Amino acid sequence: MDTLRIPARRWVRIVLAPTTVLAVVLSLLGVMYLAYISDPEGNLHDFPIVLVNQDVGDTIDVNGRPQQVNFGKQVADALVAGVPADQVDLRVVAITESDRLMRTAQIYGAIIIPSDFSKRLGILGVGSVVGGEIERPIITVQTNPGMGPYSAGIVTRIGERAMTEVNAQVGKQLSAQVRDTLAATPAGATQPQISGAAQLTLAQPIHVVQQDWRPLGAGAGLGLTAFFYALLILMAGVVGAMVVHTMVDAQLGFQPTEYGPWYVHYPPTPISRFRTLLIKWGVMIIVAVVASLIYLIAAKALGVSGDHPTQLFLFSVLALIAVGLTCMASLAAFGTAGLLINLAVFVILGLPSSSGTVPIQATPTYIAWLAEFEPMHQVYLGMRSILYFESDYTAGLGRGIWMSLLGLLLALVGGVFITRYYDYKGLHRQNRIAEENAPV
Repeated sequence: MDTLRIPARRWVRIVLAPTTVLAVVLSLLGVMYLAYISDPEGNLHDFPIVLVNQDVGDTIDVNGRPQQVNFGKQVADALVAGVPADQVDLRVVAITESDRLMRTAQIYGAIIIPSDFSKRLGILGVGSVVGGEIERPIITVQTNPGMGPYSAGIVTRIGERAMTEVNAQVGKQLSAQVRDTLAATPAGATQPQISGAAQLTLAQPIHVVQQDWRPLGAGAGLGLTAFFYALLILMAGVVGAMVVHTMVDAQLGFQPTEYGPWYVHYPPTPISRFRTLLIKWGVMIIVAVVASLIYLIAAKALGVSGDHPTQLFLFSVLALIAVGLTCMASLAAFGTAGLLINLAVFVILGLPSSSGTVPIQATPTYIAWLAEFEPMHQVYLGMRSILYFESDYTAGLGRGIWMSLLGLLLALVGGVFITRYYDYKGLHRQNRIAEENAPV
């Protein structure tokens, strides 16, 4: 073995090049991931929930006159005014529309005022001075568990904060009405008294109940299995592309193969860049089918595949092919730098913008913007629809399919164009330095 002789100038590149690249990559990684999780509620914007007022009102006696009241409308108006519009997109809809929006994954939750709200509130006022069993009127805060566990917590906290103020306002109004009624008691008649317990009940008359809309079954991982399934698809595409790219190049003689002490470097195969890419794409398609089948078998064995295994398998194949072929087109275009580009696009930028754990409306706006086109978000929407929303096309599956097809089209067009261009220019994959230094 010759004595090691590396010029000082090359030592600088050996040390500075990887250090600089890693500093940039890790800085981006740290900023994206910490910004993603650091303050979800502080980053809240356009968070969609709905308000359903089913209250039909009630007739009460005011100084001997019947009067129609609708406490539900008062509560609904107070909620709309009290919820911060810059953070929450609160819409007032009917119960059927609320169910449709829940079913198609358009909203994270709903606040529902029941039809007998005014009636129960009136009974509570009378019951404060007349003996008997009474119950506080209920308002339901309904969460959509298929949208992820963190979103349910945000909906619940929004409901609690809004209802705390509304509860106090309604309590003041109800207490004042009861006192006015007692003050109108005829002279000489025994005036009822409000007990201390009744006064406490009147001060907070509304009972807020949290409820899941269509609770997820066993194996749903509290709404996280769709995220991890999408992550598996992305990792299979990125890692699979890297492995196929490396191993095919090794067999074609474009780079050495080394396993422990065993080392071999086949002579380069006279093959164009375009045909090399076609071979890699063909292998990647086979890998996509095999990997998707393996994932499906594992999901079935663990009880997390849901009721639509065929759709799950087919969408997995489509998404994996789109990711894998895109990564290979990047490697064909940029070479080693393509590894960093794939890492940035599919992992560093992909996970925070996926919305699989923290809702996209609870992340910084630039991350929400990335979700418009980042691959992992599109794959996650499709997986979530298949696993939790009966494969509803409008619940994200349609977007997942079309965005995967668009990504696949861009990969095919870009890969063919760049490799054809390199071949046309005569930029063949050869070690020019070795050729120049070869003995004559």
